[in-house]
Amino acid sequence: MTTALATPGLSTGTWVIDPVHSTVGFTVRHLMVSKVRGTFEDFSGQITIAEDGTPSVQSEIAVDSVNTKNAQRDGHIKSADFFEVEKFPKATFTSTSVRSKGDAFILEGDFTLHGITKKIELELEVNGVNPGMGNGPVAGFEATTVINRKDFGISIDMPLEGGGAVVGDKITINLEIEAGLQA
Repeated sequence: MTTALATPGLSTGTWVIDPVHSTVGFTVRHLMVSKVRGTFEDFSGQITIAEDGTPSVQSEIAVDSVNTKNAQRDGHIKSADFFEVEKFPKATFTSTSVRSKGDAFILEGDFTLHGITKKIELELEVNGVNPGMGNGPVAGFEATTVINRKDFGISIDMPLEGGGAVVGDKITINLEIEAGLQA
């Protein structure tokens, strides 16, 4: 089921993600007691609003742009143990439907990571539309989802001596997106 986004000002057309004013981030459990946070510095995408208000989303992330503020860890994440960036340089998302959930939406689509594509659902909040600062309207969105890294073939196990693992299986993906309407 696909639903139109009933948001005043979110007009028909292509809204391009502004990477300067957007964040693609994640968190993962570390040593069973804390979380490591990271971002991807290189990403792009667009939201297309059809004449009937139905949205579609396409996006791409350069996984070798991962940044956890620790160069050694980032190097390990890029290796064959995790992202294997030389073989799988991009992660992609293509929406397949959107449905209402109270004041928010559920955006469903195909997410490809590490060469494996799975259906995921993102909880989506539309933050609104602003006329912008002379370059046309901008819209803001927040979305979140939780994936299991093992579902995408990232199956390294680094068990701890007393039980548990160095890196958790569940990854929370957080998106804070600003997009501008193309002229």
